[in-house]
Amino acid sequence: MNRAAISFGPITIYWYSIMILLGVIVAFILIKKEAKKRNIDEDFITNLIFYTFLFGIIGARFYYVLFNLDYFLANPIEIIKVYNGGLAIHGGIIAGVLTIFFYCKKYNINVLKVLDICSVGLIIAQAIGRWGNFFNKEAYGAVTTLSHLKSSHLPNFIIEGMNINGTYYEPTFLYESIWNIIGFIILILVRRLYKNLKTGQLTGIYFIWYSVGRFIIESKRSDSLMLGPLKVAQVVSVILFIVGLILIFNLFKTQKNATMKRNNK
Repeated sequence: MNRAAISFGPITIYWYSIMILLGVIVAFILIKKEAKKRNIDEDFITNLIFYTFLFGIIGARFYYVLFNLDYFLANPIEIIKVYNGGLAIHGGIIAGVLTIFFYCKKYNINVLKVLDICSVGLIIAQAIGRWGNFFNKEAYGAVTTLSHLKSSHLPNFIIEGMNINGTYYEPTFLYESIWNIIGFIILILVRRLYKNLKTGQLTGIYFIWYSVGRFIIESKRSDSLMLGPLKVAQVVSVILFIVGLILIFNLFKTQKNATMKRNNK
């Protein structure tokens, strides 16, 4: 499968870049639509998305380079070749959250409210972006067989895409994409149907859902970023899972205490 979608002269546009951009566009539309419903200034949210995307990409690349430092120190020119892959989503999430935090603080906007708005767009962007990994032949799992992949009723183009240098691998990129699509549906349903949802809880659900799926799927991957004997993504997933629990239950406790105080008056 050709990594390049379009080539003309010295310019090549890769499928990886297209899928990342497509995910950003979908997220942008969803975030702006929800922000409008919540009466957040359009210019504020547009600028926020721009800076979050910019620093998110930088953070995702820096994170990836950091955990492959020996290679990039020996090949520094490769650092700027983002089209070859190497954007770590956890680095993007960390940089994105920090950008949102400081930008919201600058304009005195509720950070958790904005994170709730962004979480739905982010998870569907991740689902789309994983297909960039497919075209780049990365984010794959353990060695498997052609018969096993066929028995999983996968489309032939995915099966052949998992044929990397003559060896078949499990399509863990697909597992995570599907997991994120399910998470997207859950977040949409929770936001629409759960009337007592408190600020920050949707972000907590996102952290928990994504972290559980990523932790499990990462155990199947064979191209993970490592920190000694540990898979970095699993360590970060545990941390984000805990953060998600804090967001959900701490806020619930706060609301419960406030309700009790009103009832006791």
